Amino acid sequence: MPERLDRELRERACRVLVRRDRRLAGVIRAAGPCRIRPQGDPYGSLIRSIIFQQLQGRAASAIAGRLRARYGGKYPGPEALAATPDRALRAVGLSRQKIAALRALAEAFSAGSLNGRRLFRMEDSEVVEAVTQVRGIGEWTAHMLLIFSLGRPDVLPVGDYGIRRGAQRVYGLRELPKPVGLERLAEPWRPYRSVGAWYLWRATEVELPV
Repeated sequence: MPERLDRELRERACRVLVRRDRRLAGVIRAAGPCRIRPQGDPYGSLIRSIIFQQLQGRAASAIAGRLRARYGGKYPGPEALAATPDRALRAVGLSRQKIAALRALAEAFSAGSLNGRRLFRMEDSEVVEAVTQVRGIGEWTAHMLLIFSLGRPDVLPVGDYGIRRGAQRVYGLRELPKPVGLERLAEPWRPYRSVGAWYLWRATEVELPV
């Protein structure tokens, strides 16, 4: 079974990152303990990630809340989602593209091509390969699943805008780093790049040392 981020592992990761990266160490001290709390439930995590794709957090949260409200405060299971008319899904604010992606996800879980228990046992690369076979799910969504649902410690979402903005601020870059540049910056963080990435998200919210 692949290693999973728990409190002990998060604390160990922070100690390693502080030693290896002076600039990131400043963010860690300013932001405090890493608060990644793996949620489990890969199916629900994928629904949430699809909703949040290319949307601002507040707007996406509102849509997710309206969708859950239709089903007693929970995301609909695969069968319930498949049975929901498009007009009802559009009414909560979902675009046609996101509806198609959610239906493809529901079909994959219903058919068994995706299975929560198997995803927990897969290696990171296998998870990415499996979930990106579903229409509307790309690498970013797979990375969010790995970090926030499966709790994998060494994931670097190189295409995430918030992480790129954080890196630009922490390292004083003139432009947003490209994926290859971000990978180079994060190389010393292995095998705790998920924790390093979390601190880059926080880097735009805290006051950094001069």
